[in-house]
Amino acid sequence: MNTDWNPAARVRGMGTSIFTEMTELARATGAVNLGQGVPELDAPAGLLREAAEAVLAGRNQYPPATGFPALREAVAAHQARRYGLEYRPQDEVLVTTGATEALAATLLALCDPGDEVIAFDPCYDAYAADARLAGARLVPVPLEPDGDTFALDADALRAAVTPRSRVLLLNTPHNPTGKVFTAAELAAVAEVCREHGLTAVTDEVYEHLVYDGGQHRTLAALPGMRERTLTVSSAGKTFNVTGWKIGWVCGPAPLVAAVAAAKQFLTYASGTPYQEALARTLGGVEAWATELRRTLQRNRDLLSEGLTRAGLRPYRAEAGYFVQADVRAWGYSDGVRFCRELPLRAGVVAIPTSAFCLRPGAPSTLVRFSFCKREESVLMAVEKLVKAG
Repeated sequence: MNTDWNPAARVRGMGTSIFTEMTELARATGAVNLGQGVPELDAPAGLLREAAEAVLAGRNQYPPATGFPALREAVAAHQARRYGLEYRPQDEVLVTTGATEALAATLLALCDPGDEVIAFDPCYDAYAADARLAGARLVPVPLEPDGDTFALDADALRAAVTPRSRVLLLNTPHNPTGKVFTAAELAAVAEVCREHGLTAVTDEVYEHLVYDGGQHRTLAALPGMRERTLTVSSAGKTFNVTGWKIGWVCGPAPLVAAVAAAKQFLTYASGTPYQEALARTLGGVEAWATELRRTLQRNRDLLSEGLTRAGLRPYRAEAGYFVQADVRAWGYSDGVRFCRELPLRAGVVAIPTSAFCLRPGAPSTLVRFSFCKREESVLMAVEKLVKAG
């Protein structure tokens, strides 16, 4: 066997992530794992029955490469119902193997080597990897702490645009900060896209999980944005079925066709029985999501109050699965060290926010805790944190 080899530059350095390290620490120590956003909550019973019936009925072969037609129709109806956006199911909706594949296929389809992708930092770790695989460079624009939440610096966004800028990647509701971009912030993003001819790609997987009566707004609904925006979402977070990996992309037919061209050589297609089940269930998502939001908001409040009692400063999570906390009160100036020591000190696992940051000088004392867990898990973690603090 020839051992004289090196991996391609595009994957060099993509080793074991902090997520893997923290998950292994949780397993080895028996700590409560508030690290990765893996739900412990149930999926809708009706959705599970639909999937089981599809499997037993033998619908287990490849679906169409662009997705089960009834699911594309359901996604189009969802966008029209919630956002007033009309998409043709036959060529403006594409079903993908989760939002993860949708984002990778989108950057592969839209970027050439040397292009730049603008994203808001901290950001989901797949964004930089996807840009790198496409030969592009991710340019981070900071989301800075602002009171008890995070805010966009519109001047920094404008300054990030160069002649090489090709795509603006927007995640709202935002992981890892829990931020929901305001109407004014979305207007600033849209203005930059229109002024510089950028294609917008929006990651909206937490679209149904906005708390305290807040509202998610989709960038594609702003003036002049539908024709230059690819909207990505999925069923995983909304229905607590992250293992199903069913996502979708909506947008203008030429852009969707480009994504489909890349996607067909990644997975081709997947999840036939899951697609069929979701096609029959997505129309009732609002009623389901109302109850799920209540559960998650209660968990968020329990966790935030517990972090405060433990002496850690939480930020307000407006949406999603995660609470940010500043760990300096425990004597730490480095969130990575805090997270590596926390399982033994308190019996809890978290993720350092620096794992999501690309820019020099990003805050190093922030840590992300997840609350998409059973209430007893959150309460157990809170008890341990308060005792350790």
